[in-house]
Order: sequence, then C-alpha cells, then structure tokens
Amino acid sequence: MATTAIRGVRDGEGTAEAPPYARRWWALGVLCLSLLIIVMANTALTVAAPDMTHDLGLSSADLQWVIDAYTVPYAALMLLFGAIGDKYSRRGALVLGLVVFAAGSVAGSLVDSANGVIAARAVMGVGAAMIMPATLSLLAASFPRAERAKAIVVWTATAGLAIAAGPLVAGALLENHGWSSTFLINVPVAVLALIGTFTLVPASKAAAHGRIDYVGGLLSVVWVAALVYMIIEGPHFGWGVKAVSAAVVAGLALLAFVVWELRHPRPVLDVRRFTDRGFAGANLAVALFFLAVFGAFYYLTQHLQFVLGYNALETGVRMLPLAGAVFVGSALTGFLTPRLGMKVTVTAGMVGGTTALALLTRIDAGSSYGDLVAPLAILGLAIGLALSPCTDAIMGAFPESELGVGGAVNDTSLELGGSLGIAILGSVLANSYSSELASAVRGTGLPADALAAAQDSVGAGYVVAQRIAESAAPGGAGAAQAAESARRMADAVGGAFSEAVAHTSLVGAGVLGIGTLLVAVLLPKRGR
Repeated sequence: MATTAIRGVRDGEGTAEAPPYARRWWALGVLCLSLLIIVMANTALTVAAPDMTHDLGLSSADLQWVIDAYTVPYAALMLLFGAIGDKYSRRGALVLGLVVFAAGSVAGSLVDSANGVIAARAVMGVGAAMIMPATLSLLAASFPRAERAKAIVVWTATAGLAIAAGPLVAGALLENHGWSSTFLINVPVAVLALIGTFTLVPASKAAAHGRIDYVGGLLSVVWVAALVYMIIEGPHFGWGVKAVSAAVVAGLALLAFVVWELRHPRPVLDVRRFTDRGFAGANLAVALFFLAVFGAFYYLTQHLQFVLGYNALETGVRMLPLAGAVFVGSALTGFLTPRLGMKVTVTAGMVGGTTALALLTRIDAGSSYGDLVAPLAILGLAIGLALSPCTDAIMGAFPESELGVGGAVNDTSLELGGSLGIAILGSVLANSYSSELASAVRGTGLPADALAAAQDSVGAGYVVAQRIAESAAPGGAGAAQAAESARRMADAVGGAFSEAVAHTSLVGAGVLGIGTLLVAVLLPKRGR
C-alpha cells in the first residue's frame, strides 16, 4: 500500500529539497483512469440516449434531465469537496468519490424509470465532484514543479481522449447489450482505480490548513447549482418561473459569496486571484473551449447518427480523429509552451478551435462524413494545444495547501463552459432546426400536429417520416405515394438539421472567436 507521504505535504510546505515520490508516473496512470470514467460518463450517454428513450419512454424533458442530473451536483460541489480534501485527505476524497460513483452506476443499471435514472445520474455526479479535483490536486502534489507541466499534459490528453472514447465504448457495448451496460462498465474500472489508488497513490493533505470556510463553500454550492440549473432550464424549457427564480438565486448567492470571501480571513477561494490577468485568462479559456467542444459534440453525434445513419459503434469510431489529434496537440504544447510561452500556444489553440467550428458552417444536406474529418482533427489538435497550459497556470496559482481548491476551480470552469455550450448551442440548434423544417415542408400538406412533433428533435422528425410511410397498407393503392411522401419528409428533416448544424457552428465560431481576442488580451506575455 502506498503510505509514503508526498513531499511538502505531511512534512511542511518548505521541504522542496525532499526527493519526489518514486512511483509518481504510476500514480498518474491511476489518476488518469479515474478521470477517464467520469468524463466518459457524460459523452457515452450521447449515443446511448436513443435506446434509453425507447426502453424507458423518455420525453425530451426527461432525456435532458437524464443528461444534466449528472452536471448539476458535479459542478456545484467541486469547490467544497476540493477544500475538504485539502484539509483531511485528497486520496480519501478520491477513494470515496470512486465508491459513490460506482454505486450510482450500479443503481443506474438496475432502475427502469426516468426518475430512477435521473437519481442515479445525480449520485454519479456527486462522486465525480469528489474525484475530479482530487485527481488534479494529487497530481500537483505528487510531481515536482519541474515535471508538473508534463504530467498535466498527460492529464488533459486523457480528458480529451475520454470525450471521444465515450461514444466508442458505449457503441461497442450497445452492439450486444442494452443501455444499462453503459452504466455497469464503470464498475470494474472504478474497482481497478480503487486498487491502484491504495497501492500506487500516496497519501496527501495540506501540512497546515485552518478551519474550512463552510459558509463560503455552501454559498458556492448554491450559486453554481442555481446557475447551472438556469442554464439548463431556460434555453430548453423556456424562461418561466423556475428559470427566472434560479437566475435570481444564482445572482444573489454569487454576490453573497464574493462579499463573504473578501471579508473572511481564510476564504475557501480567494476571489482576488481573478484580478490576476493570467489566472482570469486561463479560466476564461478553459470555459470557452469547453463551451465550443461540448456544444459541437452535442450536435455532431446527432448528425452522425440520425442524418448520416451511423449506429452507435460507427458513430464512436468516427469521433476518433478528435481523440488522436488531442494527443498530437498535447505533445506539441509540451514542446512549444516552454519555448514560446503560454500566451502563444493557448491563443493558437483557440484560433484552431474557432477555425474548426467555422469549417462546420459548410455542412449541408449533401455533406458526408468526409466533410467532418478535418474539423474534428483541428478541434482535437486545438484542445491539446490550449488546455494543458491553462490547467498548469491555474494550478500554479495556488499554494500546496490549496491544491484541491485549485483543481476544483479549473474543473468548475470546465463544467460551466460545457453546460453553457450544450445549453446555448443546443438552443440555437433546436430553434434553427424547427425554423428550417417549417420552411422545408411548407406547402406539402403536412398536418400541423405532425409538424409540431417533427420539430421537437431530429429523431422525432424521422419518426414522423416513418409513420407517413406506414400510413398506407402495404401493396395498396396509396403505398407508393406514402413512400414518396415519407422520403420527402426524411429529406426535409435531414436537410433542416444539416442547415441547423451550419448555423449553430457559425454562432459557436463567433463566440469562441470573440473569446479568443479576450483571452489574448488577458494572458500576459512570456516572462512577465
């Protein structure tokens, strides 16, 4: 069992002369394995969603909350859990997180209702909120400063790999198993990570840590949870009482959090750090990048499955150019950042991400998978280039006693950006698709209720087309006409969604492009 204390953690902050932990690279493998399953838990669901919808009879609202029930506790609890891990045990936080995550996964595989799956996903999100900051804090504590950037490159490359590997693994499972297998696969991986944690990851906690600022921690939970809820509820379900109330709560709780943290002698997060240009720029870059990545991932997987007709496994395979390019970009940033500086590599990565989204604006009804390869590869390369320098800068802004909080700040920026991406770009996609489809079927005599059903989602549109084909008896006088009407409807649905992808990509490119300029202004020049 790995009982060796990490340098500068048990023996005091000033022990830089102590030798580094000997098995730190093995420990990094365990941390990356833990990271892999919590990121894949989100991306795998994108290809398992159709099967879940069919088996459980999920409405579009149910499906949205199956996805987002994981995100709300995940984003809201990280800061508080990171601070608790710093004080008591970072390795303990990782172990407990893996146990909770595995328990939620088992529950998710056994339930047979929408509410049951939503509850199980929420439990998994609580576990992920313990795991994510623990992986980064243990990484930073295990490696000497000279090696930390290299280790973070591996960590961010793993996160990028998990984004693309989730659909691939889920697709392979769905070939011969039901959607519950996408939950169960987490269990043996979590068990393996637990064994590795006890045998390879050293114990770690802050050498000197005062009382935890629980008031600040709870305020952070309230404002982040309310903000994420608003981001989900407003664009997808309308700006009614729930969304507006969540916005008010988020605003008031954020204000209270900032005031409290500024006045507290030992704040859970010193918000003054955000006045530092490098720290603010790095967090903004992480949030904007994952806004673009998760938003694009959300609509590209639908385009591959519904419009281009690939099954779950084929969809996962076709996301591999992104995963491979992440590793190339990570290797490049490990070589370039020490020579050119963080400002150059991060800005270059964000320019690459903007370019990838701009290329997706060319998608139309006649596009094939070949038109997606270059954007996917460029986006993966951009992720690899930009994210590890940002994460390294964020972690470097925190002392050894607050590494869990540092990891939580990085990961909260990531989650908020991803939630915004799915909400904002998903809303643009839905509105654009609905408008394009209405224009495409105008004058065809399609009943209003059928049009309304088809406008709900691209999957619903193809269901309407299928029903049109089945509306006439086989071999009857109207069978040929029904088949032709169904074909035209399917073409209209595919064309409308393709146009919506192009329009949404334009919006995403605009947001990321403006963000690139802001980040370039904020990040300091090399050596400053």
